[in-house]
Amino acid sequence: MNQRSKHAVTVLRSILRVTASYDRLVTRDTGLTVSQLLLLRILEEEGECPAGTIASRMGISQATTTSLLHKLDQKGLVQRRRGDIDKRQVWLSLTNDGVDKLANAPEGLQTKFGERFEALADWEQSMLVAGLERVASLLDAEKLDASAVLTAEEMLRVQTESEAS
Repeated sequence: MNQRSKHAVTVLRSILRVTASYDRLVTRDTGLTVSQLLLLRILEEEGECPAGTIASRMGISQATTTSLLHKLDQKGLVQRRRGDIDKRQVWLSLTNDGVDKLANAPEGLQTKFGERFEALADWEQSMLVAGLERVASLLDAEKLDASAVLTAEEMLRVQTESEAS
């Protein structure tokens, strides 16, 4: 491996480490995973909405959304309400405890990245996306089911897989 390849791997590891470190910080400070916190933030933005809206916004399956909602419901952070017309439909919203939890949660890493990324010129955004897509293809990551929700476990698994290659 030449110097440039080594440097690229080092940069990738730095990204993985900052993501994993942030995930641990959020969990320690809030008692929630980054995915759970992101779900709460979506509920805050959307207001009352069905689980399908959350799944779509997060880029995850309905089953994963249901699992996250179950844990948040147990913590008293979300509430469910049956639809008035269609009793099969369930509407979700934040409880007062959920609102309080969000008010005291740290800013999301994805939010920080998004704000900084959107401040870049269009050409720079395009170049970065193209570069990241190319990196993903070099790691055979296009075969993975990716979503906007990144957990420490997923990032560490990717790191382990890339180190084994």
